[in-house]
Order: sequence, then structure tokens, then C-alpha cells
Amino acid sequence: RMLDASSALVCSCDVQSVHYFSNMTFNCVAYLICPRLMINFVSDPNDYLWHGYFYALLMFVAALMQSICLQQYFQLCFKLGMSVRTALMAAIYKKALTVSNATRKESTIGETVNLMSADAQRFMDFTNFVHQLWSAPVQIVLSILFLWLELGPSVFAGVGVMLLLIPINAVLVAKARAIQVSNMNYKDERMKIMNEIFNGIKILKLFSWEPSFQKRVEKIRNQELKGLLRFSYLQSVSIFVFTCAPFLVSVVTFAVFVMVDEDNVLDAQKAFTSISLFNVLRFPLAMLPMVLSSLVQVNVSTRRLERYLGSEDLNTSCSLLVPRTDYVWLHAFSHYLTLGYILHFPCSVNLEIPCGSLLAVVGPVGSGKSSLVSAMLGEMENIKGHINIQGSVAYVPQQAWIQNATLKDNILFGSPLDEARYQKVIEACALLPDLQLLPGGDLTEIGERVLTFMKLSALHCLLKLLCWFLFQTRILVTHSLSFLAQVDDIVMLVDGKVSEKGPYSTLLSNGGEFAQLLNTYGSQQEGNPEDEATGNCHDILCNYGSMFFYLSTSSNMSLKKALQGKPKEKEPVAEIKGQKLIDKEAVETGKVKFIMYTRYLGAVGCNLTTWIFLAYVAQAAATIGSNLWLSEWTNDAVKYQNMTYTTAIRDTRVGVYGALGISQGLFLLAACMLSAHGAVRASRVLHKHLLSNILRVPMSFFDTTPTGRIINRFAKDIFTVDEAIPMSFRSWLNCFLGIISTLLIICLATPYFAIIMLPLGLLYYFVQQFYVSTSRQLRRLDSVTRSPIYSHFSETVSGLSVIRAYGHQERFLQHNEKIVDINQKSVYSWIVSNRWLAVRLEFVGNLVVFFAALLAVFARDPLNSGIVGLSISSALSVTQTLNWLVRMTSELETNIVAVERVHEYTEVPNEAPWVTLQRPQSSWPNNGEIRFVNYQVRYRPELQLVLDGINCYIKSSEKIGVVGRTGAGKSSLTNCLFRILEAAGGKILIDGLDIATIGLHDLRQKLTIIPQDPVLFSGSLRMNLDPFDQHSDKDVWYALELAHLKTFVSSLPEGLSYPVSEAGENLSVGQRQLLCLARALLRKSKILILDEATAAVDMETDHLIQQTIRSEFVDCTVITIAHRLHTIMDSNRVMVLQAGKIVEFDSPEELLQQHGVFAAMARDAGILGNQDTAL
Repeated sequence: RMLDASSALVCSCDVQSVHYFSNMTFNCVAYLICPRLMINFVSDPNDYLWHGYFYALLMFVAALMQSICLQQYFQLCFKLGMSVRTALMAAIYKKALTVSNATRKESTIGETVNLMSADAQRFMDFTNFVHQLWSAPVQIVLSILFLWLELGPSVFAGVGVMLLLIPINAVLVAKARAIQVSNMNYKDERMKIMNEIFNGIKILKLFSWEPSFQKRVEKIRNQELKGLLRFSYLQSVSIFVFTCAPFLVSVVTFAVFVMVDEDNVLDAQKAFTSISLFNVLRFPLAMLPMVLSSLVQVNVSTRRLERYLGSEDLNTSCSLLVPRTDYVWLHAFSHYLTLGYILHFPCSVNLEIPCGSLLAVVGPVGSGKSSLVSAMLGEMENIKGHINIQGSVAYVPQQAWIQNATLKDNILFGSPLDEARYQKVIEACALLPDLQLLPGGDLTEIGERVLTFMKLSALHCLLKLLCWFLFQTRILVTHSLSFLAQVDDIVMLVDGKVSEKGPYSTLLSNGGEFAQLLNTYGSQQEGNPEDEATGNCHDILCNYGSMFFYLSTSSNMSLKKALQGKPKEKEPVAEIKGQKLIDKEAVETGKVKFIMYTRYLGAVGCNLTTWIFLAYVAQAAATIGSNLWLSEWTNDAVKYQNMTYTTAIRDTRVGVYGALGISQGLFLLAACMLSAHGAVRASRVLHKHLLSNILRVPMSFFDTTPTGRIINRFAKDIFTVDEAIPMSFRSWLNCFLGIISTLLIICLATPYFAIIMLPLGLLYYFVQQFYVSTSRQLRRLDSVTRSPIYSHFSETVSGLSVIRAYGHQERFLQHNEKIVDINQKSVYSWIVSNRWLAVRLEFVGNLVVFFAALLAVFARDPLNSGIVGLSISSALSVTQTLNWLVRMTSELETNIVAVERVHEYTEVPNEAPWVTLQRPQSSWPNNGEIRFVNYQVRYRPELQLVLDGINCYIKSSEKIGVVGRTGAGKSSLTNCLFRILEAAGGKILIDGLDIATIGLHDLRQKLTIIPQDPVLFSGSLRMNLDPFDQHSDKDVWYALELAHLKTFVSSLPEGLSYPVSEAGENLSVGQRQLLCLARALLRKSKILILDEATAAVDMETDHLIQQTIRSEFVDCTVITIAHRLHTIMDSNRVMVLQAGKIVEFDSPEELLQQHGVFAAMARDAGILGNQDTAL
């Protein structure tokens, strides 16, 4: 696409230049030569009548040809811009697939989304006016040349004024560029935080952190709006200078002309030919600041794109795929900064893995286990050494990556469907009971946050087993010790080096670090490993925070080849209720409601809107006054033909004309300044309402709405509100008042023109209505089809290591091109509709010119040359103004769709209030007693109950374990305590208080959770622990000490101020989990919930966490959801959930003796009833 765009750029520029030069030629005939001939004709009563008709017809034909050439030029420009935009978006996406980890750390998702949305769009916008860079100076030179022929050396006075404007413009451009660079940085930072907020929204809600992050975003937004206001003020000054420029040039030129020689009298021919030339001069002078401003923005975007596209790619040369051999060699030395993990040692590994073996990698948190696998995948920077891998690779990461697609599509991952093998995999994974719980079975759609009964790990269990059928060499990174006896070899990593390597029995007999680890913690997982490995694959593979890495040794079939096959055509299946999770984005139809305009103007402010309107009206009135005064001035040549033209009259004419022109400029400056202030105010109000509401919507909204769709509101739509709508409003008001002024002047000169105005007005109205409705809907489609681009991009970046490992870059690249092309269809249709409109409207405008000239021929006797010159020069300007008015009407209506879309998300129903009038006492809950009374809940109204009739009583300070199969309702139980899910029936009482009667923050601030997924946010390490700064540094350090992180944090140069990268990628998963423990310790509520909190840590760290929880939360009620049964065997009671109901609830000892569901689970895990499992 980049090559196509480059060749298109070269070819298109040549054709564009030809069309634009033709446009300038016909423009010269229509706007310069014909008006002069018409004025001479009216001034000379003896001239033949047919001359007048010929001049009128010539003016019409020339204007018509000029319109055709101009529209052809714009069509080519827009097509070129679209190609450039598409190529840039494709290049950015392709770069994202190959970018190194160091670059990923520097370029956040938010910044890259901005590159695809704002920066690529700026290139498209700039191509429409790029030829102004050479044509504007040419037009200026030609205008000055013709002015010389009319006014002689006096024109140099005007040239001097223009030269004075050059340094002013240079200063404005330099300042604008600096502001623009700063503003783009603020925009990137804001989008980065917004992306983090939406990815970690559940954590924000669980910890009641929404106000803190809202303040962070608003602080950055305020800085962004300050820069935008300064930029708008500079733009206002630039508009003022370049609007006044033609007038100042004309005033100075006319004044010098009449003053240098008493014989120089300003007649109609000289004045209005000069005015026409000044009008020609007005366009390039008006366009120059816009083009230069656009050039500044493109220059900034170019640097940003160059920095990203020119950044370092991932170097995979150290990892070589070699022909079939008996070993996989690793001799690598990787630098810790690349992946981002905080390792105070280089990762140096020497390994030989026999073909077809099962290798387990174990070690403490931060020992380099994930780095080892990343190095094998080529995801780490190689300093020296090499890796030889035979065959293809499959990879299942520690943190599962799920696409927004059906469950079946996530399993197949682009490979062709083999129904028989697929069903075997489902059965082998023991997932048939889980699939029966889902409304659509394996066709159930999965959202980005996987809002189903099935856990992420269970889904990837399918991938693991699928790989198990295909591959022989397996590398398992795990914290589980229970089935290590079944593997061929074990690698023990300590401080990034291989401490020990060998079979289970050998390492145990060596008495090294592995033996010590096993002797200390192995008893907790003792049992029959063989039974576990052949029993419930789901429990073994999914419950231990493991990472799988497979190497294919099959010479006749590789995964890549298998996945390159095209899947069979899917047969249409009737959709089942609840199967569809993500609905297509709603597209409004019909005319934009007038209330959207009033909402925007209301955000601007009623008083401010009134003053802006009055300032523009005053400017239009001053324009009419100056034109009429000039008309009277030119009549002096006839009036004082045989009389003395006194200096006083001359000075009065020049003085009043100059005063009207200056007042016109001052009114415009005031209007621009006021509108800039109002626009920034509206941007602040609309963004604040959007952000405030989106943080208050229920979690179900985020589960069923793709992140890209929400990001689109904060990226493209807010960008439109910030920059496009204010410009559209200003341009529309200017054009509207300009049309009214022009028509008034023409009717004043030739009253019969009012009769012709009616049919022309009707034609104009119908064309405008037909176009606006089409254009409006196309822009809506543009906005809606853009959201999938951002969603797919965010999805790709988050799963980049998996995509690379499977070698699916090309498939994802093709999918990106497909959805970009879908978006381009609406963009191209909108471009073509613009040209359709322009040709017809300019035809209407050309008819206005033709009839104004024709009527001047009919009624030339009673007319004076001054009013005819004014009428024709005004009519000539109406063509572009009419075209621009309709385009601005359409542009305004299509841009106001952004307000409509922003307003849509401000109207999304909120969850319960954060704070209500009924507030609990500050000491609540005193005891931590929890009672469920016939409690029922469902995820969405159309789905079945996930908890049905829960009745239980949890005593104060009691330790409760919650177990059950995937989909039993364990996590749903914790969501209900935090009111993430609201009750469908029944109630929950904490210390006798119904939690449904108090505010969400009053509830959530009194509870603490250590979540299953350790989510961190960019910012300081301290901010991630205490975002409201409610605790002292002493308290924070104590919490870190209890979480066994004090030594680690103390060793960091920045300490508590250490910058955490986006999503905490510069910390290992285990370290992130320990930080989540530190959060809980810092908060220390009366009720603590652990949601599989130790799944990502090794046994030693798990033991430390459990020890800390038992000592520090001894007086607290603790609810532990766990798959590792040993972690809850010393609980006071264990709750066993099955299909949303409590089937068992008693002490572990009693449950083991009952030989029920829990006893069966314990037996599968190898835990015996007489075993001492206390830690």
C-alpha cells in the first residue's frame, strides 16, 4: 500500500497541477477580464448591445469551465489524501506487529491510536491544499502584475503592506508549531490513561478509584485545552491579519494612487477591476495561514510518524528455525531493559532440550522464567549467543489473551475446522458441562473481558490441549510442584541462570535448591501425580498459573501450514438468546436533531454565543458599508468630471473607507477570539460530562462494549469537538452572512434580480437538502466503521506475543486492511458526494453571475458604472461562497454528529450512586458478618441466573474457602459483594445493613479484594498503592515489607517514585500480584476477598502471602476463592458451589468425611482426609 500510495502521489500531483493551472486560467478570464469589459460596456452608452450579451455569456462559460477544472482537481486531491491515509494506517499497524519491546514501552497504545486517527487524518486534510504552497505565490504575483497595469507604481505601497505581514506570519507559525507539539504530547498522555482506565475498569470500581483517575485525566485535559486555547488565539490573530490584508492593501494602494497625482481619479473601471483583483488576492492570502497551519501540524505528525515507523524492530535473528534435529539449543544472553522486567542481573542461559521431551521450568518470582520463554520466541534483545529451534512454535502466555469473537473462533485461531478433532479436544478438556451452561454453546460470543461462565484459563486450556495433540516437544513454565515427577526434565532458574537441570529423581537426590523447595512446599501438593495428569486436565492445566510453550517436531505438517488453510464456509446458524454479546454499534439515521446544536451552543454559553453572533453581524455590516462607500467613491469620477476634486473630499473618501475596513477587521478579531474561548469551554464541558458518566456506568456496559468503540469517542469524536466543529461554525456563519450581503448588494443594483432569486433559491435548497442528508449518514457510517479499526488494533497489541509466536502477522494484517477498506468505502462515497454537490452548486452560482451581468446589460442606461461594478464583483464572489456555505452546512451537520455520539455515551444508564443520603457509620462494618438471604443474580436480563437462591451466614472473622467448577459462580459471588452485579432477587447483609441501601463507594471502600488478574496503571509505584495519598510513606513501606517487596523497592533508584509502565509491563506477574497484596494490606478492611490471588506466584511466595494474610488479617473476615485446595484447607468452613447453588458448606474435615463433591475434588487433588494441611 505504501508503494501504491507513493506512485499515486507522483502521478496524481502532475495531473492535479494541470487541472489547477487550467482552473487559474479560466479564473483569470472570468474574474479579471470579463468584469472590466462589462464595466466599459456600461460606461459607454454607444457600445453595441450584443457586446454586452457576449461578455455576459463569456463570463458564464469561463466560470463554468473554471468550476469543472477546480472540482476535478479537488477530486484527485481527496483521492490522493485517502490513499495516503490508508497507507499510513496500514504502515502503522504493520509496524506494530514487528516493533521491538523497547519501542512498545516508549510508544503506548494511546499514542499509537493517535497516530492512526489524528496524524493520518492530518495528512489526508493537507493533501487537499498542498498545491496552494506553489499556486498561492503565483496568484499573488499575477494579481500584483495586473494591479500594476491598473494603478501603476501605487501598487508597491500594497506590496509593502504584504511584505510587512511575512515576519508576523513567521512568528505565528513558529509559536503555533511549538503549541501543537506540546498539545499532541498531552493528547497522547490522555489517551494512554484512558486506554488503561478502560482495560482496568473493574479494578477501579472494586477499589473506588474512579475519582482519582478522573482527576488525573482532567488535569491532563486542562493542560491540553490551555494549549488549544493559545493555538486558537494565534489562529484568530492569523485570520485577522490575513482577512485585513487585502483590504489594507486596497486602502493603501487607493490612497497612494489618488494622493501622488491630482490627475489620478478613481473611476469604476479601475476601482472594481482592482477590487476583483484584490478578491483574487484574498483567496491565496486567506488560504496561506490555513495551509501553513496545516503544514505545521503535518510537520509535527511527520516527526511523530518517523519516530515510530523508524523505531527498532524486534530482532529475531538469534532464534533460528532449523531442519529436524534431536535437540533445541539455547545459548542466549538477554538484556533486562528490553522486556521491561526489573532484573538486577543479565539473563544468561545454556540449555539443550531433547526432541519430543516434556520440560518443566520452575523458580521463584522474578527469576526469569517468563524471560526464558520470551527469549525463545525472539521477544528479548539478544546480546550474544543463539537459539536453534526445530519446527514450528505454539505459545500460551501466563496471562490469557482472548479475542472479541466466538468461543469456537478463539479455539481455532484462524485454522480450518476439523470437526472430529475439535470435538475430541472439547471432550479431552472436560469442557462439555461448561459449554452446556453457555446459551450459545461454543458459538457464544466472548467479549474483551470474557463475560461468560467460563474463565480465561479454561478457554486457553482448549488451546493447550489442541497443541498437545499436534506437538511433541513441550516446555511448561509452572509454579505447581504436584506433577513435576511426570516430566522428562526440570530446569530450576535462580537469578536468571540455570541453577539445576535434570530429571525429577536426580534433582531430588542432589539436595539442591529444587530439593529444598520440594521438601518445604511439596507436601502441600502431594498425592498421585499420575492420577492428576490423567484425571481432570482442566484442574491441572488451568489452576496453577502456568505457561506453555510447544515445539513441533513433525516434519510433514507444521502449525503454520495448517493455519494457512482457509476455513470452510460457515453455515448460517439461528442465533440463540444470550449468544450474542457484542451488538453492532448503533447508527443514527435521519437529520441530526436540532437539540444537538443547542446542546453544543449551551456548552459554549448562551451569553457568549450571543456576543459571537453580534460580532460577526457587525463585521458583515462593516463589509457592506465599505463596498457601498467604494461604489459611491467611484461615481466621483463622473460627478466631478468637469469640477475640481478637492482634497477634503478625497481625504473623506479615503478616511471613511479605511475606518470601515479597520472596524471590519476588529469585529472579526473579536468574533474569532470569543468563538475560540467558547469552543474551548464547550470542549471542556462535553469531555467532562462524557468522562464523568462513562466512569459511572455499570460493569456490564464495558463487558458488552468493545474498548475501541469507547476509545473512538475520546479520540476522534473529542478531536472533532475540539478542532473541527469550531472551524465549521465560524466558516458557516461567515459564509451565511457573506451570501446575505452579496444578494442585498445585487438586488440594490438590479432590483429585478430578486425575481430570479426565487427559482435559484429553490434549486439551491433542493440540492443542499439532498446532499446534506446523504453526507450526514456517510459521516455517521465513517465514525461507526472506524471503531473496529481501533478495537482490532488494541486487541492486536495486547496479544502481540501470541500472534508472533503463531506466525499470524500476515492474517492479522489482512484483517486490518479489510476493516480499513470498509471504512474507506464510506469515506470515498463522502468525497464523491462532495464533488457532486460542488459541481451543481457552482452551476447555481455561475447562473447568479450570468443573470447579474445580463440584467446589467438590460438596464444599463439608468445604472451608473459604480453600482454595476459592485454588483458584478459581488456576484463573482457568490459562486465560491455558495459552494462553501453548503459544504460548511454539511460539514457542520456531519461534525455535530460527534456531539451526538458523545451525548449518546453521557446518556448511558449509570450504576447506583457512589454516595447516597443514607451513609453507614465510619466504623462500619465493626464485625464483618455477612448474610446472604435467598440471593439471586444474572449477568444480563436475557441470561439465566448465575446465582440462584444463595442462603448462608458468615460469622465475624471467619475464614471461608469457596470452591467449585468453572462456571459454578465463585467469582460472581465476589462481584455481588461489591455490587458489580446487582441482585435479581434477595439481599446481602453486612453487619445487619442491606448493602443495596448505601452508596457504592461507601460499600466498596469498606471491602478489600486481591484480584485474580494483577492490574497496575502507568504512574509511580506509590500511586498504584495509594492513589488518593491517604497514607504516609511509613505506612506504605510497612505494607511493602509485609508483602515481601520492601527489599526489591528499596533497591530501585527511584524507590516509591519508580515509574510503572503501561499495564505494569516492567514488573513480572508475580511482582504485580505482590503489589496487589500490598494494596490490601494498606487498606486493611474488615472484610477481605481473595479471588484466586496466588495463581501467578510460586509456592514459596504463595506460602509467604498466605502467612501474611493469616497474621495481618486475623481479625478480619476472609473469603478465599481458590483452585489450589491446599490454600483453603485450614479455613473455618468451605463453601462448595455448583451451577449457582451452595451444595456443601461446612468445615473441611466434615466435608472430607461426607464423601461428597468437596471430597471428590480433594481426592482428585491428592489431598487425604488425615493429612495435616495447615500452613
